[in-house]
Amino acid sequence: MKSKTMNRILLLSTFLASPLSSAAYTVPKPIVDGKQTGKAAPDGLGSGNRRAFLSRVVANTAAAIAIDPSRALAADNDDSSRQEDVYFGVGCFWHIQHEFVSAERTLLGRKDAELTSMTGYAGGTKADGEGRVCYHNFQSIADYGKLGHGEVVGMRIPSSSIGDFAVEYFKLFGEDGERADPMDKGGEYRSLLGLPGGRNHKMFGQVEAAAADRGMMLADGKGNDPDTLGKRLVYVMDSNKFPFYQAEVYHQYHNDFLTSAYGKAYNDLAEAALDDGRIKITGCPDRV
Repeated sequence: MKSKTMNRILLLSTFLASPLSSAAYTVPKPIVDGKQTGKAAPDGLGSGNRRAFLSRVVANTAAAIAIDPSRALAADNDDSSRQEDVYFGVGCFWHIQHEFVSAERTLLGRKDAELTSMTGYAGGTKADGEGRVCYHNFQSIADYGKLGHGEVVGMRIPSSSIGDFAVEYFKLFGEDGERADPMDKGGEYRSLLGLPGGRNHKMFGQVEAAAADRGMMLADGKGNDPDTLGKRLVYVMDSNKFPFYQAEVYHQYHNDFLTSAYGKAYNDLAEAALDDGRIKITGCPDRV
């Protein structure tokens, strides 16, 4: 196992007071409309009572949160304002989440409570029997690598902004077309992006143009695809067929190994998003 991956597992394991049993969870219905209200959390989910609330909820909640982006909410019947769930992946998702949080703020003017960028997994053909997809863990529960998924960041953005976010995504590749962490190897770190309908999405032309501008090639992903290292290649996924699974709370708004710490204000976004329900308990081994 790669040293960085082992470091991640060891870091996560320090937060786990006891192993989580897969038998403790039942699978909820997937979120099919992607709606995240951002309203105050109900009945005792404030910071003072959240842990007690979660201890009650976690035994009845499931598993990795699969977002089905096929149903998007239209605003004022303006198709260009339609909010859609998309995802982008290129190497370690910690750094990528930070960059897309910045993009949400810059391109959409979103405030902290409106941010939707979440680390997660996508591109595999299945979850475990409980509906979970999890990071590598010592309990061998729903390992995302073994299930064929890659690390991605999912977000909910206006359809009209997909092209702008694609431009930001392709800026994450170096001039040589490589990801920022080429030392991480394997399908878990492959480059992929997900749109409802894949290349049939109406904004795909703008994604294609952004890729061409950086000398990158696009290919249809089949699921469980291999690494893209050294190929200047990004897999295009139909996110209706290959949905996004939210990663554990531990992996949200996390500092990256490649850069200096992002700071407490950034790290604290995870707690705020958990409190107001934008981040969900996944049923995977985690720090909560």
